[in-house]
Amino acid sequence: MHAERSFYRAHERAILGGAMVLLFLVAWEGLERGWWTELLRPLLGASAERFTLKPIFISSPTLVAQAAWRMFFVTGEIWRDLAWSSLGYSLGLALAIAVGIPLGLAAGWYRRFSYAVEPFLSALNATPQVAFLPLIVVWVGTGLGARVLIIFLLAVLPIAINAHAAVRTTDPRLVKVAASFGAGDWRLFRTVVLPSALPFLLAGLRLAVGRGMIGVVVGEIYGSASGIGAMINQAGSRFQTDKVFVGVLTIVAAGVILVEIVARIERRFDVWRPTTP
Repeated sequence: MHAERSFYRAHERAILGGAMVLLFLVAWEGLERGWWTELLRPLLGASAERFTLKPIFISSPTLVAQAAWRMFFVTGEIWRDLAWSSLGYSLGLALAIAVGIPLGLAAGWYRRFSYAVEPFLSALNATPQVAFLPLIVVWVGTGLGARVLIIFLLAVLPIAINAHAAVRTTDPRLVKVAASFGAGDWRLFRTVVLPSALPFLLAGLRLAVGRGMIGVVVGEIYGSASGIGAMINQAGSRFQTDKVFVGVLTIVAAGVILVEIVARIERRFDVWRPTTP
């Protein structure tokens, strides 16, 4: 019993999460196969038929699994869309990192520059960036550039805002001590500000990963002929709900994996995070 308790405590997160996912899949499968209709028929009579849903509306885990196997390993049709989406996502996220980190750090360090850029950061943060999509299509068309731009707009803000906050939370005593020993701006950035800001930058990157995934789907649904989002849009218009779920779950799986990778890196540097007294 003690060994079982130790095993449960060591793997509690995985056990509880896996159990809830399994229950959800069983409930979902039951809707399509009519399990709940048969269970509730003695209580509800003919009204229980409302719990039987056609696959065209909801599909089922087994049908989705069959479609995923076919699309990944039989026909391989999804790999082209996945590669196209990965390219746009990688370029958009890389551009957001390249712009957001220097912008946020500079705004946090230089007071006058912060005054200049804060109105734009606040305005963009309060505005749904998806609203710019029609303008982006007019400016750059519906190709790769439009997707990269919408992913960039969605991902750059959490990175820049977290970088800005990271510099503001740097312990001023450390800055004063380093400055008293004659450290210049670059040395202060490299030895004091960056180590203090790194946990915040990783937290911003974790948020940017999820927002970038939204940009992938939105950018591709809006007029693109390839990519996971376009595949979801085309399958939905043909009532191929199993293919829709394959595309959605592919995006979900990729996002969860990337967020978990960043979260693990973040936990390694969490000891550097400033603590409040």
